Amino acid sequence: MIRILVDSSSDYKMEEIREKGLELVPITITIGETDYIDGKNLGRDEFYEILKETGEFPKTSQPSPQAFLEVFLDAKKNDDELVCILLSSALSGTCQSALLAKSMASYDKIYIIDSLSATYTIKILADYALTLASQGIGAGEIAARLESLRSRVKVLAAPDTLDFLQKGGRVSKTAAAIGNLAGIKPIITISPEGQVAVIGKCVGRNKAISQILKQLAALGRDENFPLYPIYSYGTENCTKLCEKLAAAGYRIDEMLQIGPTIGTHIGPEAFGIVFAADERGAGS
Repeated sequence: MIRILVDSSSDYKMEEIREKGLELVPITITIGETDYIDGKNLGRDEFYEILKETGEFPKTSQPSPQAFLEVFLDAKKNDDELVCILLSSALSGTCQSALLAKSMASYDKIYIIDSLSATYTIKILADYALTLASQGIGAGEIAARLESLRSRVKVLAAPDTLDFLQKGGRVSKTAAAIGNLAGIKPIITISPEGQVAVIGKCVGRNKAISQILKQLAALGRDENFPLYPIYSYGTENCTKLCEKLAAAGYRIDEMLQIGPTIGTHIGPEAFGIVFAADERGAGS
């Protein structure tokens, strides 16, 4: 049997985890002096409401090796193969914990994939892995195909404010203050190295939407995979984006809410898309 494991940065809903039979290792979110377990005792709207109320910059803590080891030893006991698709190693030590746990388990049928990304890009990869497994493809081949696909799975997002990017060290305090006064909406992505990166700046929501569509057109879309509109807290901006995508002829899938891992960097009222670029968009 092939089992697929993700961490909670993948932003799956718990019911979907259960329905699809995925293994889940949660990430801890710390806001001020309080620790939360992502997906267990921290709802998504609740997370953004806390951000708005406290102004705190949350911190994420990688799962312990023990959290992975329990799953790994169970897979070993049952002679199962296990494919783990995890949060970018540039954002967290989650992959490192998993690699340590694999060494402790002394089991070769575990394949650890550094997604070099976060949020619903991991969902696209994991859903693809489930499809391949259902076709009888082995875990080693699934891992190879995921590593081939991951550079094409993209996230493009427009935060409503520069404040959270500033708190995360992505822009300076001066640039954030000036940008907020000018109504600047940055366009962010996850870089090929797996880091949150600002790739453009626009004045106002409509220009931010136009820039996202321009980037999507430049990268191209592989229609074998979903195109998910995404939002953090408040759907107005994302609904407007959906209208523009539909008008441009794109077939879109369900609107999905971004969880705390990337939400930490973008804050409330952000919007964007997750999709797989076509072959010409690989590595861009």
